[in-house]
Amino acid sequence: MGHFLGMNSRVHPKYKTKYRVSNWAKYDRALVERGNITLWVSDDAIASWKPASAGRRGGQRKFSDHAIETALMLRLVFKLPLRQAEGFLRSILSLMDIDLEAPDHTTLSRRSQGLNVQLDRVAGDNSIHLIVDSTGLSIVGEGEWAAAKYGGRGRRGWKKLHLGVDRTGVIVAQTLTHGSADDARVGVDLIDGIEDDMASFTADAAYDTLAIYDASAARNAIVVVPPSRSATQSRQRRSPSSARDSTVMRVQEIGRRQWKKESGYHQQARVENTFFRYKSIIGDRLRARHPKSQEAEALIACNILNRMTELGRPESFAIGIG
Repeated sequence: MGHFLGMNSRVHPKYKTKYRVSNWAKYDRALVERGNITLWVSDDAIASWKPASAGRRGGQRKFSDHAIETALMLRLVFKLPLRQAEGFLRSILSLMDIDLEAPDHTTLSRRSQGLNVQLDRVAGDNSIHLIVDSTGLSIVGEGEWAAAKYGGRGRRGWKKLHLGVDRTGVIVAQTLTHGSADDARVGVDLIDGIEDDMASFTADAAYDTLAIYDASAARNAIVVVPPSRSATQSRQRRSPSSARDSTVMRVQEIGRRQWKKESGYHQQARVENTFFRYKSIIGDRLRARHPKSQEAEALIACNILNRMTELGRPESFAIGIG
């Protein structure tokens, strides 16, 4: 929370939950495995490198969406410009003695604008405890691009990455919006996009709206959102309003800090940790310049993080709130 620079809608907690990792040796091996190139150039990708015949006359695509996504994934994992990503993939295919051509950087740039990327995750058996927040990612705007090319000052642009994770840290919902998008409105969209059963919705006070309570109630999910400092009871009888009134009243009874402990609000740290991982592993900016390419880039980045999580995740437990 509070990840978007220059935004006034964020509400920072005055405490920080402390955790201890209990499976460090196993997690350490998973961290090493992230550098295994066969993790990113999979057998499935190789098998579907060339697209199926379109069955029509005219020019045919040389590379499948899977091949383009693999190249772009390598670019993000190893933080490469498009030209270097082309050369890197070409050398990998050669070293693996695979008789396939690597997409050139022009093709990667063009195809990324219409790439159909799906969020990869393994469906669980239990209802999802959805934990949501947003963060800012910088983009190279025209002003900053001109400043970098010709000198002088340029204006940096921003976009907002909205994520929903479950209690294991797996990203289950994602969208990229303009920097001024309202978090609560996007939060409703994230809720509506969850196909699995939902048990709860957890987020910070920026999501304290009746629309969030309405969307959660429609999914029979409880809401764990601290009310804003100026919140008052609506005293309406309809379910979403009464649920929010109960939260407001409970905070007034026991205090905000105690309510956060009682409600399990510390789980909100899961999505904060995901943003930390995103910016540490992928970076704090979008490399693509075209809006559609930026959307594809953010989705691919989320798939990278989910794949790393599948390799092995730290099993941590709270040891206190400071």
